[in-house]
Amino acid sequence: MQFMLRIEVSLPPDMAEDAKAALRAREHARGTELIEQRTLLRIWRIVGRIANFSVWQAPTLEALHDALTTLPMFPYMKIDVTPLIDHPMTAVAERAHGRTETHT
Repeated sequence: MQFMLRIEVSLPPDMAEDAKAALRAREHARGTELIEQRTLLRIWRIVGRIANFSVWQAPTLEALHDALTTLPMFPYMKIDVTPLIDHPMTAVAERAHGRTETHT
């Protein structure tokens, strides 16, 4: 099952810059692992914010939650989750033109 997430990060204003840098490095490393595992399929930055839209894949909401809690920045995140299903037009388009890539 796929999910569209909107994630907004609010780090504490009094967090030291070196602590922020270390947290970002750990977040990047864990994000890379989730991409390699095909749990995190695609991610887009939201300009001017510490936020993103992303597409995730997990068998259940519980599995998605478990993956999200492994992110080092999880305690600082506000996450909106929208489960995704295929639109009927997807099947029509695929029959006519073949399967399209979702990572464009």
